[in-house]
Amino acid sequence: MKILDRYIAKTLLKYSLSVMLILVGVFAFFKFLEEVDDIGRANYALVDAAVYIILLVPSITYTLYSLIILLGCILGLGHLASNRELVVMRGSGMSIVGVTKTTLKISIIFAVVMIFIGEIIAPISSDYAQKYRAQELGKRVVDTSQQGFWIKDSGNIIHIDKNIDGKVFNNITVIKPNQTNNRLDWIAFSKTALFEQNKISADKTSIFNIDANNGFFKIDKKIVDKHITKVDFDTELIQSFKKQAKELSMLALFKHILFLSDNQLSSGAHEVELYSRLMKPLTLIAMIILSLPFVFGSLRDSSLGKKIFMGVVISLFFELSSRIGGILSLRFDFNHLLSASLPTAIIFIIAVILLQRISAR
Repeated sequence: MKILDRYIAKTLLKYSLSVMLILVGVFAFFKFLEEVDDIGRANYALVDAAVYIILLVPSITYTLYSLIILLGCILGLGHLASNRELVVMRGSGMSIVGVTKTTLKISIIFAVVMIFIGEIIAPISSDYAQKYRAQELGKRVVDTSQQGFWIKDSGNIIHIDKNIDGKVFNNITVIKPNQTNNRLDWIAFSKTALFEQNKISADKTSIFNIDANNGFFKIDKKIVDKHITKVDFDTELIQSFKKQAKELSMLALFKHILFLSDNQLSSGAHEVELYSRLMKPLTLIAMIILSLPFVFGSLRDSSLGKKIFMGVVISLFFELSSRIGGILSLRFDFNHLLSASLPTAIIFIIAVILLQRISAR
């Protein structure tokens, strides 16, 4: 059986790598076409556009990995079925469940490698790609992070007008609300501040103390050379503000969700993205199991290609439905974890039932 397992694994790996080469190549080519209009600007040449696309390949591969593995498994098993090799394997004593286990083992190993690439390598290469492209186009790299933001932290409301490299802030306002009477205790403003080691050090800060007695407000102003505000967030969180949820790693998503939740801020988009990624391997397994009955059910059928195509379409339709479920959970405020896991659980049960019926024949 080990020989058969190795043969199946080799076949699935060959088809999966072929599918990866084709799909990633197609998506990278269309991404390259988007860069053609910028070639010739400043120092941005054809070679620079190619380097930029190459640096984005890990990110593209991670985005497509479930589709790559699904098509690789289906095409690989379809090849074995069309050559009647699966019939020979079953005749030698290898059951459908055994073939399924081997297929899932290879798929999980491949998925782990893809997840490593997507979570560790892709964020680094994508960030470098953006900086490289900006430099060759004659843009200052700091321009990509000079965006203002509001943030609630440790009871303070902080507004940054300009964020430079996540360390230097311009025009910073810190508002201290009073938790008991829903009024303001003081407001501090500074033109420049330095963020490091979980504290914001502002120079030449104007502090406006607000005192409310008998319905009258008294505002006292004083100027200090340095004002320090301790915060719970770090530079990584600041850098993540300029990125969409899908561009963050799972660790960064988890930290972002914790921070937003601790400060009673909405984290729905980040939760949907995190849960979708956590469920993606299970979703992939469910799609593979769902597609296998179409392959095994066609061992004596001349319309093998047609049934494999139907299996792929059904599986991809399910993945699309899962993504739509995440959007609906945000729109109607459903439980995000339930919305991400329920479709996978349902299709997994259906797939197992179909596979058992095929095995019983």
